[in-house]
Amino acid sequence: MAWPYPFWIAHRGAGKQAPENTLAAFRVGHAAGFRGFECDVQLSADGVPFLLHDDTLERTTNGQGLGCVLDWAVLQHLDAGSWHSATHVGEPPASLAGLAELASAWNLALNLELKPSPGQAERVGAGVARWLRAHWQAPCPPLLSSFEPEALHAAHAADAQWPLALLLEQWHANAPAQALALHARAVVCHHASLDPAAIAALHAQGLKALSYTVNEAAEVQRLRAAGIDGLITDRLDLRDA
Repeated sequence: MAWPYPFWIAHRGAGKQAPENTLAAFRVGHAAGFRGFECDVQLSADGVPFLLHDDTLERTTNGQGLGCVLDWAVLQHLDAGSWHSATHVGEPPASLAGLAELASAWNLALNLELKPSPGQAERVGAGVARWLRAHWQAPCPPLLSSFEPEALHAAHAADAQWPLALLLEQWHANAPAQALALHARAVVCHHASLDPAAIAALHAQGLKALSYTVNEAAEVQRLRAAGIDGLITDRLDLRDA
């Protein structure tokens, strides 16, 4: 399969201009001209995939405690917008089903970061892959990424059709081999630790090189010159800089 993902990817659904990981953020990003989006996916206690970056609910909702221990019937009624601004008071958390509807309507290309709470890696990886097999209809298959190798392994074992990416905080020489062992097609690494040699090493193994979270024009230029394949950004204006 050819690489179907755009170069520019909005972080957490354009989560600086709107509350992160909510459908409002995807609407804002899409209105700004983005087609590629990154977001974080967990499973509720009853197995519903939903969007949340942190293990706990306090930072981005009016809920408390671990998100993964609550059923979706509870999570869907939380306020995930008031923390951001008055404009988004009452914005609910997003389910993957809700995001899938937007992806299908707008032909979005999604990077779904598998974001398991401790002890949940296998459950989240397998659960998201199985949910996608049953429900995904958008033309572009989502790229499943994770810092947790166990989550990627479980996703591949549950349904091998979904492309995978290994997330790294720091580049290391074994990254290409680790990614290939996990059946990944890409490595997504923190921008500060990527250089031309690292990107060339990935390309030599047939892997794509992506970077997060790139918010400065000078860093965009450096990584472009180094041959990067995609950039995740909070800056909706940076694409046109």
